[in-house]
Amino acid sequence: MKLLIGDYFTEIQADTTHGNITLPDDYLGNWFVLFSHPADFTPVCTTEFVGFQKRTDEFTALGTKLIGLSVDSVEDHHQWVQWIHDNLRVDIEFPIIDDKERKVATALGMLREDAMDTETARSVIIVDDLGQVRTILEYPKEVGRNMDEVVRVVKALQLFDTQQVNTPANWPHNELIGDKVIVPPSRKVTDEEAEAEGIASLASWFRYKAQP
Repeated sequence: MKLLIGDYFTEIQADTTHGNITLPDDYLGNWFVLFSHPADFTPVCTTEFVGFQKRTDEFTALGTKLIGLSVDSVEDHHQWVQWIHDNLRVDIEFPIIDDKERKVATALGMLREDAMDTETARSVIIVDDLGQVRTILEYPKEVGRNMDEVVRVVKALQLFDTQQVNTPANWPHNELIGDKVIVPPSRKVTDEEAEAEGIASLASWFRYKAQP
């Protein structure tokens, strides 16, 4: 990926199934998840789109919008969305970017530069309400994504922003501390603060507490 975590999202203008958009400007004040898929009218991608759509209420509750992308035209996107509606009874409500000229995918590093593969990877870019890239995930074409993991990452990032706490592996179902959260090792905590916040310790560098 040409983008790195912590970068501000590249300014992009694109045509979508919902009209023209400018990223990240049109989404400032909201988080957004931009995810690419290899191609329309393919089985794994269809299951992913249905999966994202069925979680739109969860993303909306997190102030997060969804945007799809592949190297297909808007016309292809509309036909595929119609097929999903007619055959699976699911309405895809988020926009899908037209990238038949591969400009967006190339700018974001979603295509191999050696042109060995002309389809976009299964990339996920999570961008916060200020336009900053917070997470980048990438999957091969053979493996469908876990939408619950994308929701989990957004929740964890927003929890850090509001409470300055870290989340453990498999949160909120961690094998060691359950649904509790981790106090960053860089934070100095007095005995009074530890007692007031219910902070427990496994070591001086491993402290945790109940989720705020």
